[in-house]
Amino acid sequence: MDQARYDISPHITVLGCILYSRVPKSQETHVSFGLNDFYHSEDWTVEAHCTVHEADRTWLNDQVSHIVRSEPRRKIVIFSHHSPTLAAAAVDPVHANSPISSGFATDIATHAFSTTSRRRDVDLSTLTPTPITLLSETESMMADTVSKFAQEQIGPKVRDMDEAEAMDPAIVEQLFEQGLMSIEVPEEYGGAGMNFTSAIVAIEELARIDPSVSVMVDVHNTLVNTAIMKYGDAQARRTWLPKLATGTVGSFCLSEPASGSDAFALQTKAEKLSDGYKLNGSKMWITNAMESGVFIVFANLDPSQGYKGITAFIVEKDTPGFSIAKKEKKLGIRASSTCVLNFDDVVIPKSNLLGEEGQGYKYAISVLNEGRIGIAAQMTGLALGAWENAARYVWNDRRQFGQLIGTFQGMQHQLAQAYTEIAAARALVYNAARKKEAGQDFVQDAAMAKLYASQVAGRVSGSAVEWMGGMGFVREGIAEKMFRDSKIGAIYEGTSNIQLQTIAKLLQKQYTN
Repeated sequence: MDQARYDISPHITVLGCILYSRVPKSQETHVSFGLNDFYHSEDWTVEAHCTVHEADRTWLNDQVSHIVRSEPRRKIVIFSHHSPTLAAAAVDPVHANSPISSGFATDIATHAFSTTSRRRDVDLSTLTPTPITLLSETESMMADTVSKFAQEQIGPKVRDMDEAEAMDPAIVEQLFEQGLMSIEVPEEYGGAGMNFTSAIVAIEELARIDPSVSVMVDVHNTLVNTAIMKYGDAQARRTWLPKLATGTVGSFCLSEPASGSDAFALQTKAEKLSDGYKLNGSKMWITNAMESGVFIVFANLDPSQGYKGITAFIVEKDTPGFSIAKKEKKLGIRASSTCVLNFDDVVIPKSNLLGEEGQGYKYAISVLNEGRIGIAAQMTGLALGAWENAARYVWNDRRQFGQLIGTFQGMQHQLAQAYTEIAAARALVYNAARKKEAGQDFVQDAAMAKLYASQVAGRVSGSAVEWMGGMGFVREGIAEKMFRDSKIGAIYEGTSNIQLQTIAKLLQKQYTN
């Protein structure tokens, strides 16, 4: 929210600033760790260590003065990343009688989900909650840009890539050029430095045109980049993130022939050497494998400890002993490569350890929870793409009994029902994304979003085939492809039954005395 203005209702304006300019060395790490970490700290105050940045003070007062002059009755809420007190103090005393309040930046993200929040100065009852599917200016620009790119550059190649069961290398190159492979990666590593919801927006928009391209972007961003950003040390971030941002595709390697939903029954072993590690085993169902140059691999360093021995490693494609054994031929998302990987005495240096030994299971669970929101966005985009394709056909092209079939009430009701379900799925997706960004517990929300969006994608894409009749059944169009692609939603990154089990467990915990 650095120097950001949002007119969130006809009567309320939100102004956001960083508002600090000087932090002592002893506090730098804490501040840079993230606003959610600070927000939940009860024993640390920025006011004692920071001064207001003059550029922020000037901008803030210019905004306030303009609003007070032009709309004296408009309420102004000032949010800072770290300090409501600094936010209030930064306003010129001449505006003391104006309707101004202040609060933490996280409140603007969380007030739509919670009626209580810690350490809050602002009375959030004065705010009109923002619809969770309403995009910020930056997110809207992302949606428009990706939609245009997908329609113009990907759309003409969708059928050929599906037939060839391979991703066009030019598309992969363009994804990097567009910044879509490093959406959340900080700018210092060559990324776009945008928020999680922007990644979700991109995944959804791509899936409207081709779910195969969408899943490449999804896995690369929400699993691979996220794992390194969250758990890699400074050296790992400097080594891998620039590569992943500028031209190297990544894969997330957890599943094995004998472990699917029970992912932590994996058999791949890691042996500790004096100067590194040696990996042996196989991985299966690995997305992006044919295009990837970097693989995050989970292996058990100490099988006697069970899942507590699981450790994450980073393996490069040209490492001796690493090989791609088989590319699967699939029902759907055919342009997305899904492969078996073999590790035969693959030796990697100590620096290729991701995070800490024995913490791999925690890393995988955490990252996959975020990834499920991405899959939910993919399925929502797929459903909308299938619906739009069929809706245009029945309302513009297909005639029966002397009229367009989209004018029949029975058809109209089916279209309305399907669109309503898509909107409901999108609400679940963006609710989960916003809660994740706000630092709230989103595991149940992610599971519900993935479960429902996958169900909606299957229903809507299946109905779209039927609405289009013979044209939906032939491979000339995209209707049958979207239907085939939809089936994976209930399978990967946790089956629908696993999502139901997750939801049920969390509900039981909430309702058990």
